[in-house]
This record gives sequence, structure tokens and C-alpha cells, in this order.
Amino acid sequence: MKNSNLAIPATLLAIICVQGGASIAKQLFPAIGAIGTVTLRIVLSAIILTIINRPKFLQFTWQKWKYCAMYGTGLAAMNLIFYMAIQRIPLGLAVTVEFAGPLFLALALSRKVLDVVWALLACVGILLIVPWKSDHIDLLGLGLAFLAGIFWALYIVMGGKVSKIMDGKDAVTTGMLFASLVIIPFTIWDGAVFNMTPTIFIKGLGVAILSSALPFSLEMMALKKLPAKTFSILMSLEPAFAALSGLVFLAEELSFLQWISISCVIAASIGTTIFNKTATSHN
Repeated sequence: MKNSNLAIPATLLAIICVQGGASIAKQLFPAIGAIGTVTLRIVLSAIILTIINRPKFLQFTWQKWKYCAMYGTGLAAMNLIFYMAIQRIPLGLAVTVEFAGPLFLALALSRKVLDVVWALLACVGILLIVPWKSDHIDLLGLGLAFLAGIFWALYIVMGGKVSKIMDGKDAVTTGMLFASLVIIPFTIWDGAVFNMTPTIFIKGLGVAILSSALPFSLEMMALKKLPAKTFSILMSLEPAFAALSGLVFLAEELSFLQWISISCVIAASIGTTIFNKTATSHN
């Protein structure tokens, strides 16, 4: 990705893949649960990426190994906790609450008043999407989504750092391998993955390609060209794609007010993308 202008389309394509994959993944929950599903996603992605990219592990420095380990740990935690969240609450709601992590990261990295305005607009969207008046709010699900957002912020920071010191393909592949090591003990403890059938495996392979192998590679390329702040708020398009995926593939309906909240998040994303265009081109 020599042209930094391709970083934004790559990020958007990654979002589409992730949310489409998440919709497929949620359909596997009744059979193998959230932990079993995320295990298929991460482990199969690691195998695919290793075969395709064939990283030169012997040439890695200690710093590269350390950064990849931190990147992979954040990736594993982000996905495991998020899948546990969408097992309890709608996909669109979970992704919007999860975005609190990148939002706080963007606020922390802000240097201009406009950046704060866009971030606050996205914050309003997050507050509006939570069904505060409902008697059936799953507080654990919301808490898990918020916690996943914290690890999402860690993933963004470490992805940016690791992309600066090594090839993006090597970083993503090694990160996925570390993520596999982190997730496997939880998988053995849970045991649901042992209910897997050939059909579930094929669907899991699709989830691995759509949700991890392809989008994480695209995001790593984008992170190398975009500032973490710009990337963070650009990812605010995730709730819209998640809500649409949930509606189309899972019949998960949101209220009118919740769609308004998603519009706020989209407006924040568009605003930051336009007004950071100059800054991005010089990165």
C-alpha cells in the first residue's frame, strides 16, 4: 500500500468483512458457543496466514517478538470478550458500546478542538444506543462489550507500533499465532468446540477468513499509513455495518433512537475523515 489514500478504503473493506463474519459466527453459538467459535476463528486464521505469509521467525529481534506478543494478546482478548458479549446482546449494540475504547483513545490523542467535537458526537451516539429504559438490559453483555473496547484500543496502539518495526504480514501472522496460544487454554476449559462437525468447521473457516485473516491484514496496512487517532474514529463506521449485518443475517432489530445514535457515530466518522485528510496525507 504505497499510496496512503488506499488506507481508508482498506479500513472500510476490513469493517465489512469483520461484521459479515461476526454475523456468521453468531449462528455457530448454539452449537459450539462463543469460546469455541472464536477459537475456530483465531486458530484457523493463524494457520492460513502462516501458510500464505511464511514469516521468517529466525530473523525476528527481541523487540519484534515482544510487540507481537502484546499485539496478539490484545487481539485474543478483544475477540474472546466481544464474542461473549454478542452472545448476550445484539451485534449492533455490542459494536457501538465496544467503540468506547477507540473513542477514548482518540480523545487522548486529540490535539485540535474539532477532534474533540467529533469524538463527543460519537460518544452521544454510544449513550443513545443503550436501551436505558428497557427492563431487559443485559448489564453483563454491555460490560463485556465495553471491556472488549478497551482491548480494541490496545490492539490499535500495538498494531501501530508493530507495523513501524516489521513487515505488516509478518506482524499479523505472528500476532495471530500468539492469540492462538492465549485462547487455547480457555477452549480446553470450555470444551464446547469438541462438538464440532464438518459443517461447523467449514463455517468456522469462513469466519476465520472474513473476520480475521483478511481484515486484520488490511487493518495492519492501514495502520502503517494512518495516525492511530484517525484510524480510531474511522472505525466508528463499525456500528452501522454491525447493525445492518445483525438486521439482515440475524433479524436483530434496533429502535429508531438507536439508529439515530448510529447516525451520530457515522457523522463523527465522516467529520474526522474529511478534516484529517491533510494530516493523513503527510503521515
